[in-house]
Amino acid sequence: MQDTEKQAENEQVQTAQAQDAQAGQADTAAAATEPTAEEQLIAAEAKIAEMQDAFLRAKAEAENIRRRAQDDISRAHKFAIEGFAESLLAVKDSLEMALKIETPSVESLKEGVDMTLKQLSSAFEKNKLLEIHPQAGEKLDPMKHQAISAVPAEQEANTVVAVLQKGYTISERLLRPALVTVAQGK
Repeated sequence: MQDTEKQAENEQVQTAQAQDAQAGQADTAAAATEPTAEEQLIAAEAKIAEMQDAFLRAKAEAENIRRRAQDDISRAHKFAIEGFAESLLAVKDSLEMALKIETPSVESLKEGVDMTLKQLSSAFEKNKLLEIHPQAGEKLDPMKHQAISAVPAEQEANTVVAVLQKGYTISERLLRPALVTVAQGK
């Protein structure tokens, strides 16, 4: 009987040892597949360094783009008038040539002034500098006209009677309003 009891105890011990061994193998297998805390920390630090590098590169690229945009804007402001100035050079040349003539006749002066005015008008048109010249009877437009005075007239109230000075727009933006007199209300 003692032998059977010892045998049963031995079997229980062996079974427990076998179970412990299997659990140890399972822990070892789990430990082999799951990284240790130290390995996880190293991987996280590497990822942080990679992300920080990407962030610094993106920040530098954004700064370069901003700087290039500022340079482009600065150049655009500096040279915006270049096209207009270039078209006015022909006008200046014509005026200088007119002054070089020693004995100009009235006809030659009139012809030269007319040609110079055409060159100037062409330069204005080329650079989208357009005249505002309202016709008599046209309704007063406060966005384009400035009424200097109201005079009695045989036309509808608040309509243009006379233009004292032409107005101008540049690229559809008012540069100077036309100065006009308008008809008084009856």
